[in-house]
Parts: sequence; C-alpha cells; structure tokens
Amino acid sequence: MTQRFNTWFGPCLAVFSGMFLAVAAPHVSAQPLQVLSAGAFKPVVVDLAAAFEAEQRQALRVDNGTAGEILRRMRAGETWDVIVAPPGTLKTLADEGRIDASSIRPVARVAIGVAVKRGSPRPDIRTVEQFREAVLSARAPAFIDPKAGGSSGIYLDGLFQRMGIADTLRPRAVLVPGGLVAERLVTGEADLAIHQISEILPVAGAELVGPLPDSIQNYTVYAAALARASAQAVAGAAFVSMLKGPSAAAVIRTRGMERVD
Repeated sequence: MTQRFNTWFGPCLAVFSGMFLAVAAPHVSAQPLQVLSAGAFKPVVVDLAAAFEAEQRQALRVDNGTAGEILRRMRAGETWDVIVAPPGTLKTLADEGRIDASSIRPVARVAIGVAVKRGSPRPDIRTVEQFREAVLSARAPAFIDPKAGGSSGIYLDGLFQRMGIADTLRPRAVLVPGGLVAERLVTGEADLAIHQISEILPVAGAELVGPLPDSIQNYTVYAAALARASAQAVAGAAFVSMLKGPSAAAVIRTRGMERVD
C-alpha cells in the first residue's frame, strides 16, 4: 500500500512543487531598461544600477555621450527608455516628439572645476584674475571640445572669448571630444584640466584644485525623461523616481553634484 501511494504521490508532488515555484519565483525581465546619460551623470546611474536591478528585477543597460551626441543618436533612431541630459537637450527632443515632455524631472546640477595631476603644483584660482592667469600659464589646458556639444566645453569657449584669451589658448588647448578630460593629465597630454567636478573626481591620478570662482561659475543641470518610443514606461518611471528619491541623494553628493528638486 505504502509503495503504491508513493508511486502515485511522488510525481504529483513534483508537479505541484514546480507549479508553486513558477508562481512564487519573482519575475525577472529579459529586456534591460536602457538609459542614455550625459557623461557627467553616468557615474550616478552606474552607482544606482544594483539597487534598481534588485528592486525592479530588471537589468539596466547604461551608455553615455555629450549633449550633442545624445541629440544625434536619438535623431538617428537609437532606441532608449530613459534619457538623462541638460533640460535644453530634453526640450529639443520633446519638441521633436522623441521624449515625453511631461515626464521631464530635474535631478542634479554640477559645477565646473579645475584639476591638475596629483602631486603637481596647485594654482590659485580663487579669483577670476587668478583663474585667468592659471589658464594662460598652463602648457596645455584641456577641456571638452565645444564642437562635440558638451555643455562645459561650450560654456568655457564662450568664457575664454569674453576674457579675451581664446585666440591665445587655441593653439595649445587640448580639446577632448568626450569622456573624462582629467585623464589627459595622467597621460601627460595636458597639465591643467577644466571640466565638471563629477568627471574629475573619478580619475585616479588627478587632483581637484577647486571650482571656478563664483562670478564665472556655470552649473550644468541634469534632468531625466522617458522616451516616447519606449515599451518600458513603467520601469522607466520607476528609475526616474529612484533618481529623485533618498537613495540617490547620497550618491549625487558623493559624485560631486548637488541635488535639484
């Protein structure tokens, strides 16, 4: 009798157990949430990826580019779910129908800073005149190429023109098309780097001297928005909410940014 019961009950138990596990196991999406971020904000997205993936049971795919690159890539038909970029870039994409204008949420801002190779003399940049002298004295000052569309490069190009030193700097400037400008200090290509503070801090071998003087400081604001073509609006909205939440606040500060409400 016992043997016949086990013969019948064993397979049934295996079937019911499999059904239970299928129902109880949390759903894991096979399609990652795709986030295209401005370069300076990418470290924040990367730092939050593990928490998002654990909470939403969904992988995160992250890529970055300058504001100009983001415009070009979206216009070329690339498919992304969440875009993090300066508000002006997002407004342009919204006007073109590529993102949902109502979903735009400001998340952080970052100042421009000056860096040197670790161990090198640190120039005094507390005043505008001292900053001007530091840039003019540099053998090879590096900053984002304004033609690449990066916000800091565009601002600095205009600032140097207003200071009357653009023509003097141009022959020896190291114009970086994108990425971490401070890396050029480590390679020896430059001896002074001017870039968003959040993109200076991660570079091993680079040392932040300080921010630009207040009267010429320029903050880049970053906002997040949902792409209209996204099939993952719910997951995208959850990620944007995370960027606005308390878990992101500490990360934003650690990365040299200020939270924007």
